[in-house]
Amino acid sequence: QVQLVESGGGLVQAGGSLRLSCVVSGRTDSQYSMGWFRQAPGKEREFVAASWIGRSTYYADSVKGRFTIARDNAKNTMYLQMNSLKPEDTAIYYCAADLFNRLRTEVQFYDYWGQGTQVTVSS
Repeated sequence: QVQLVESGGGLVQAGGSLRLSCVVSGRTDSQYSMGWFRQAPGKEREFVAASWIGRSTYYADSVKGRFTIARDNAKNTMYLQMNSLKPEDTAIYYCAADLFNRLRTEVQFYDYWGQGTQVTVSS
């Protein structure tokens, strides 16, 4: 059973930075894609960034140039470095794993999810 646990959320002022972490357990290899998603109150969960096997990284237009996704396979950990944060980035952030490497951004193509970590950006 694959388990994902996020950490690193918090309260930050606009223009500030945060780094989220997602630790994966239950897999001994790193040959699967992973992504970050977020969900603001009253809104649907949306794609933020992905680390796709064989395709490197991919970002939503709203975070391109500000957020960076990275993986440390030795630690079974994925990161999301978030810089120049804006109030509209406020949401619960989730990490997810796509065990079949489908190279998609839609929620339904990710098989396992973490519990989420709250990010709040004040103006």
